[in-house]
Amino acid sequence: MPRLVSHPDEVKIVSRRFGMGATNIDRYIELGGYEAVKKCLAQGPEWIIEEMKTSGLRGRGGAGFSAGMKWSFVPKQSAKPKYILVNGDESEPGTCKDHLIFLHDPHAVIEGTMIAGLAVGAKMGFIYLRGEYRYLLEIMERAVADAYDRGFLGKDIFGTASEFQIITQTGAGAYEVGEESALMESLEGKRGVPRIKPPFPAVVGLYGGPTVINNAETIATVPHVIQMGGAAYAAVGTPRNGGTRLFGISGHVERPGVYELPMGYNLKKMIYDVAGGVRGGRKLKAVVPGGSSTPVLLPEEIENLGMDFDQVGKAGSMLGSGGVVVIDDQTCMVEFALRTISFYAHESCGWCIPCREGTDWLKKSLTRFHAGFGNKSDIDNIQYLAENMLGRTFCPLGDAAAMPTIAFVKKFRKEFEDHLNGKPCPYAKEGVPQLTVV
Repeated sequence: MPRLVSHPDEVKIVSRRFGMGATNIDRYIELGGYEAVKKCLAQGPEWIIEEMKTSGLRGRGGAGFSAGMKWSFVPKQSAKPKYILVNGDESEPGTCKDHLIFLHDPHAVIEGTMIAGLAVGAKMGFIYLRGEYRYLLEIMERAVADAYDRGFLGKDIFGTASEFQIITQTGAGAYEVGEESALMESLEGKRGVPRIKPPFPAVVGLYGGPTVINNAETIATVPHVIQMGGAAYAAVGTPRNGGTRLFGISGHVERPGVYELPMGYNLKKMIYDVAGGVRGGRKLKAVVPGGSSTPVLLPEEIENLGMDFDQVGKAGSMLGSGGVVVIDDQTCMVEFALRTISFYAHESCGWCIPCREGTDWLKKSLTRFHAGFGNKSDIDNIQYLAENMLGRTFCPLGDAAAMPTIAFVKKFRKEFEDHLNGKPCPYAKEGVPQLTVV
């Protein structure tokens, strides 16, 4: 379970009610809950969308698309019902921040879903949790039931003529349904595989109706944006990257945990100041900045790197899901690459041949290579295989497997060469067996 920790540099916005008993609806109201949705009922859809655009809030699930812009794409008139879909299927290795939102502040997810519904004219919302989060489903369902009991959900919400319904759902443990179109397929009771785009969900989504799909952290942030005001929220972050972000810092650090920091916060400071530095005083070898799907960065690449979508993108990686994984100098990067690709090979839905076959070939190649049975041409072949997966699948899972693999080979080629000619892994500890992947 991720640790709830704090640091003086934190700016408590999304996490301000964490640890304060806000799962109880009375406590949530006491702490200012449901005031934002009342404000939105009075102001109307156009005002909501403009505030969201002004805020600079970008999708916290990984894509980083403007939330306000996404909402504006939904057609005002539709023959079919419109829907809000909250993506709480948090399955990216290294990522554990949505978990804390559901655990500590479920009503913020409800309120954010309602505001999104008011903005686009939807009367129904779905909150979809990761399959392994069954215990959080109980918390979420209790919060939804309490909101219905108070008249905050259902027909004539808050004594107005507006209606909004919410249904909760969990997956069955498949990473693939974190992709928005596979998520809709799963919610409709079908196999969770991606859809061909276009059409895009804002026009043809869940059950064929216009659908807004946002990550749980994005949605939980919305009430805070409304209460603070879009301009005030934007001012906390950097240009085009408004507000704060929940960063899950894990790996070889002294104080792993989830911290809420302003967008653009320096990554090196995040590791050495916020997370207490590399564990045991060892040297930093590499950093995965945004979950397992993002290309690894070297120590010299993070010296002056601000953690927002634009700066990390310019550095050759992605902010992704905000899962910062710190790697020390005792780590074998070939083994790390193997562990990463093994996850994607296991989680590929098999719908696209480049992903289904490519991840399996990469896993087999890296398994053999790490065991010391590779040859020099395998290094180029691994990179070639990964490069030929890019952009050739229906969903980003193929790219998520390929991009980190390419970065591992390019940035740690010498380490790959050190495994050649039957040599044992140079980082293998005496008496500790090397990694075995079945």
